[in-house]
Amino acid sequence: MTSVDRGQREAIFPDFRDAWIVHRDPALLVIDKPAGIPSQAADPAHADDVVSRLKAFGESYLGVHQRLDQDTSGVMVFTRAREHNAALAAQFEGRKVEKRYLACVEGWPKNKDRVTLRERLVSEKDKKPKLAVTHVEVRKRQGTRALLELVLETGRMHQARVQLAHAGAPIAGDTMYGGVYAPRLLLHARQIAFAHPVSKQRVIFSAPVPYEFETWLRGGASPDEMPRDDRGLGEALERAVLRRYTLGRSAGDTAFRLVHGEGDGLSGLVVDVYGDHLVAEFPLESEAAQRERVLDRLAALGFAGIYLKLRPRQSNTLVDTRRDDLAPREPVRGVAAPEALGVLEGGIPYEVRLGDGLSTGIFLDQRENRARVRALAGGLRVANLFAYTCAFSVAAATGGAKATASVDASMVALERGRANLQRAGLLSDAHTFHAEDAFAWLGRAARRGQKFDLVILDPPSYSKTRTRRFVAADDYPELLANALAVLDRGGRVLACTNHRGILRGKFRKLLAKGAEMAGREVWQMKDLPLPREFPVAAGGEPHMKSVLLTVA
Repeated sequence: MTSVDRGQREAIFPDFRDAWIVHRDPALLVIDKPAGIPSQAADPAHADDVVSRLKAFGESYLGVHQRLDQDTSGVMVFTRAREHNAALAAQFEGRKVEKRYLACVEGWPKNKDRVTLRERLVSEKDKKPKLAVTHVEVRKRQGTRALLELVLETGRMHQARVQLAHAGAPIAGDTMYGGVYAPRLLLHARQIAFAHPVSKQRVIFSAPVPYEFETWLRGGASPDEMPRDDRGLGEALERAVLRRYTLGRSAGDTAFRLVHGEGDGLSGLVVDVYGDHLVAEFPLESEAAQRERVLDRLAALGFAGIYLKLRPRQSNTLVDTRRDDLAPREPVRGVAAPEALGVLEGGIPYEVRLGDGLSTGIFLDQRENRARVRALAGGLRVANLFAYTCAFSVAAATGGAKATASVDASMVALERGRANLQRAGLLSDAHTFHAEDAFAWLGRAARRGQKFDLVILDPPSYSKTRTRRFVAADDYPELLANALAVLDRGGRVLACTNHRGILRGKFRKLLAKGAEMAGREVWQMKDLPLPREFPVAAGGEPHMKSVLLTVA
């Protein structure tokens, strides 16, 4: 098992940076919060919020008086001693604190250079409508795009985002309220002014306008293109690293997605962490010079080595995934990893091979689904179809599955799956391996009357064996129907597809058709989210769709 040492991890995924401190005195701490850091921890198990990180950075006490959304950047103020809380809190509650924001929008009306938005908003916590007042002034126009200055007179949840969306111009990059594409949510707390709790003098603190705002206003930031300038590239990589702080500092997670294409404002680029190495994937048609710039930036992060993968746009037409021109066996930066590299995911060991073709041995977008299988599998009989290196089988066995059957057309992949179970100390006669076509195996299992409590379907979008060809968009209903034939009463199917042409609605229809073909009544079809390190760009769909299907 190799991993980045603790000091190096802290350097790559820092608690906080000095550059983010705007002002510090005995009474106050003012910061310029980067986009990507939450104001408060949504999950107590993941202490990645700004207060937790500041305390790890050396602050002993912080009084919280305001919040910013995770993807909103800008000025935040904290008290550094309890005796100053009341004075500052009274100003916030009495609307004596002036808060100025900047927002980028598309389609703001030309006749509304200065306007006040007044609406009554309802929050999830408080169902009673409360007045929200936002003063809007246009600061700059560039074609149909505009930079707005917002003065928030009140402080309702998502106030600026909701009111601008209601006005017909949602903030760029706002995936929740329908904003057009941007590399991030283009909302920034520009300035805050109030009376200092000790001196009683009026103080004003501000944070510079983020670089992405000016780039977007000039017409840049296409979802189909990564930044071509060094500063834009560096800022996007910095945000991606900030978003993975919890995983980066977790001793039990040494394999995870670091950059996820357009969701991180870096279209076409995928970067994964494996211990102290990176794997960077680019489209085959990407420019060599651009790749070299990105690789240089990634090398500066401090990992031991970087492997390169070039993925054709139509991966279904690729025959040999181990071609050296597409996936060099040796790293393109730094030193080589061991041929069989051990990594951890949720504390479970897996084996990967970074120089062995386009795939490494584990699909990181299934991290949360493996955790679900682990939680569900206790005492169950589990069938893992298209098992590859059997990561789902390892998760099920770790969770106490009574038995697992791993099915894949590749004997080589299954042998690596056997090694994964052995590495985890779980290899036994209860866990079997079947090197054959999934449809053939399902047919034979049904004829024998075999039953399973959980069936996992994670097929490739396109595949071909000696006996048949599989295309997810056409053949998924038949696959599910065959799987349901071996599913016991009350059982579950975890069905997944990464076919980009199958949207979530269409996937549910394919599953419903398969259940109808099998004559099985479905009690529930539950859409499952991607791990949070796989962000979806504004207006986009997740690349992988997962549904947990429960039958009567």
